[in-house]
Amino acid sequence: MATRSTAAFFDLDKTIIAKSSTLAFSKPFQAGGLISRRAVLRSAYAQFVYLVGGADHDQMEKMRQFMSQLCAGWDVATVREIVADTLHNIVDPLVYDEAVSLIEEHHLAGRDVVVVSASGAEVVEPIAEMLGADRVIATRMEIEDGRYTGGIEYYAYAEEKARAIEELAAAEGYDLATSYGYSDSVTDVPMLEAVGHAHAVNPDKELRKVAAERGWPVLVFTKPVALRSRVPLPPAKPTLAALAVGGVVAAGGVWWANVRKRRPSA
Repeated sequence: MATRSTAAFFDLDKTIIAKSSTLAFSKPFQAGGLISRRAVLRSAYAQFVYLVGGADHDQMEKMRQFMSQLCAGWDVATVREIVADTLHNIVDPLVYDEAVSLIEEHHLAGRDVVVVSASGAEVVEPIAEMLGADRVIATRMEIEDGRYTGGIEYYAYAEEKARAIEELAAAEGYDLATSYGYSDSVTDVPMLEAVGHAHAVNPDKELRKVAAERGWPVLVFTKPVALRSRVPLPPAKPTLAALAVGGVVAAGGVWWANVRKRRPSA
């Protein structure tokens, strides 16, 4: 079977979906009675900070360490089942209509669509499947005896995204010079540099500056849409256990908000 000659590489958060995939689960956790309204508000504040200013390298590293430690000991099969049960309720309304259309256009042009995200594969892979993406590059947690150890086996972030794209292109026969890239964050400049057609989507201030300097097009996505209005999806099955895992992710948002609050002003 012949491989496609070009691909389109999409970041996930604020590029395909309108929020951080890591911070999107605070309300279901509250609905399960597992965190307080105050904690939900703090998580909402963290989401606001992320949407307005993005996250720099230091913040991403702190979040990575916190979340990996928090997930240590979780049963992998249970986590995957829970994510599948709640994914549509949480993520479906957050998908940008413009991103869905762009993915469809690339498929019609004969290109593979690859989602490239620093978020965990357990979340990224089901979202990519929902969108009809062909491949996924995502962070992988270390697993031992069916449980997360708290370590990171592979971190798909910054320069590593570019390396992974180059390796995938070599394996699949993609011509990166004629391929496309989309991201919102300055931390993904290496990923965008790896392709011939880079695009800044809802860019943070730093990426907007880089895009202006290099002549990269800037796209503004503003219309989150229920994906089931565009693509038939199976019915969701929310469970109390799923609410609990959602809360683990939300706790990361609470922690992040507290870190931001404690940071001294410049």
